[in-house]
Amino acid sequence: MPLFDKKHDAPGKLIIVEGIDGSGKSTQIALLEKWLESQGYSVFFTEWNSSELVRETTKEGKKKNLLTPTTFSLLHATDFADRLNYQIIPPLKAGMIVLADRYAYTAFARDVVRGVHPQWVRSLYNFAIKPDLSFYFRVPIQAACDRILTSRAQIKFYEAGMDLGLSPDIRESFKIFQSKILEQYEKMIHEYNLVPIDATLEIHEQQEVVRDKVKEVLKGYLKKRTIYAKRPKVFWRRFTVS
Repeated sequence: MPLFDKKHDAPGKLIIVEGIDGSGKSTQIALLEKWLESQGYSVFFTEWNSSELVRETTKEGKKKNLLTPTTFSLLHATDFADRLNYQIIPPLKAGMIVLADRYAYTAFARDVVRGVHPQWVRSLYNFAIKPDLSFYFRVPIQAACDRILTSRAQIKFYEAGMDLGLSPDIRESFKIFQSKILEQYEKMIHEYNLVPIDATLEIHEQQEVVRDKVKEVLKGYLKKRTIYAKRPKVFWRRFTVS
């Protein structure tokens, strides 16, 4: 069996979005979440690098520039494992639709660009389950750069790949780093059956394509309204609303 090809048997659905910074994926998944909820589906949202387990360690490592490519990869894998066990699998088992802004494919792209061996990082995440639907928002690097620079005044150190010494200019480093990540995503389209979305289309046009694909995946899926509450250091508790 190929690495990272374990299908889950839970009644819920796992839908994820991927793409370089500035691709517009976060906007699209937010719109998808609102639409699904308006259709009566029970939805849970999770995002990359959001686990409290390694947050402070990662923050401190970044601040002091102590993270090697391998250390970076291991920290993100730990974060992902925590989210998978406590934020993804439980709601899936409860029959919810889980929407994830970035999944393991982010590591497969970023970590490889940072110098980690492709096979090693794929093996590292081999405990993960395969999504039911994986979107890849494809955007030209210049368009992504323009969006990032328009939306905020400053580019972050690590999102620009400044730790790699690609260029002393942070904007140029961002362009080079994200271009290399883009190349990795392109290779994964066929490897992992990512569904490419033209991220240069108008927002509503992209959303129409996304919804059509999601409708196909949800054929035969039974709606189940479930509410989840998270408590510190304990498992998720389920409350079913009649």
